[in-house]
Amino acid sequence: MTKRILCVDDDLNVLEAYQRQLGKQFPIDVALGGEEALAIVADRGPYAVVVADMRMPGIGGMQLLRMIKEQAPDTVRMVLTGNADLQMALDAINEGYIFRLLTKPCPPDVLARALEAGIAQYELITAEHELLSQTLSGSIKVLTDILAMANPAAFGRASRVHRLASRICDALRLSKKWPIEVAAMLSQIGYVAVSEQTLAKIHRHDELSPGEKEAVANHPEVARKLLSNIPRLEEVAEIIAYQEKRYYGNGLPQNQVSGMEIPLGSRILKAAIDFSDMVSAGIDRAAALAEMRQRHGWYDPNVLGALEKAVDAAESHVNTLD
Repeated sequence: MTKRILCVDDDLNVLEAYQRQLGKQFPIDVALGGEEALAIVADRGPYAVVVADMRMPGIGGMQLLRMIKEQAPDTVRMVLTGNADLQMALDAINEGYIFRLLTKPCPPDVLARALEAGIAQYELITAEHELLSQTLSGSIKVLTDILAMANPAAFGRASRVHRLASRICDALRLSKKWPIEVAAMLSQIGYVAVSEQTLAKIHRHDELSPGEKEAVANHPEVARKLLSNIPRLEEVAEIIAYQEKRYYGNGLPQNQVSGMEIPLGSRILKAAIDFSDMVSAGIDRAAALAEMRQRHGWYDPNVLGALEKAVDAAESHVNTLD
């Protein structure tokens, strides 16, 4: 993939000079001001490198680069500045907003070397992300495969919870739902530490001993300890650790965390797990929702409302929650 560069300035002559001097060496797009730059990034991005002039009317260079960091965090950002703005630009470097500071006027050969360094940095960032993504995906698949082999019933429960949790996320219009969906798929992974004898008793609905009940109750904490050692799954581990915590603070883990302090993903899993378990036990969906509404202090009201929307949406289409 071609590593493209976007140069931003409020002077058309400067932009034309960029293309004339560097266009043969780099694939360069230009934007006349911050507003046009944001539109171009949204339409054609992401770019490997964005170079912006410090002083521009409207959206200034530093504001633009901060906004681009939010839209495309992997993009390498550089700023061109005069001496009067030097301290502000240095502060931005220290805060991580920009990769390199270039002073004006900047000779073409200096700018070219800076762009080469920026492209190399972008390639390093994206390669690392790709490696982490592949490693993470592989780790999740291994864990779900282990759960499917060790405890098919728990795997089936996790699959049902995953489908429902995803619909709740959609009802809440969450933009970042992957940690919650992964947590749902791995929500039962702690059962790998439960003995086969106990699992058989659970399957037969036999009475469990106090020790067996404790082992089952601790499965979220087992999962947390297991997953917290995997890079980028720390948030997932925290969600799973609190999946049995009630909104008013009762349940495991036994601490003072309650209400909005409980991770949103955990609040979603709590509702999804309880609803899925009741429906799997043969309780009608409407009756299950009615029962959950009567459980004062168990669920986040917003999550419970989203669950009801998810169930209504599923019932109006093909059945996808079973």
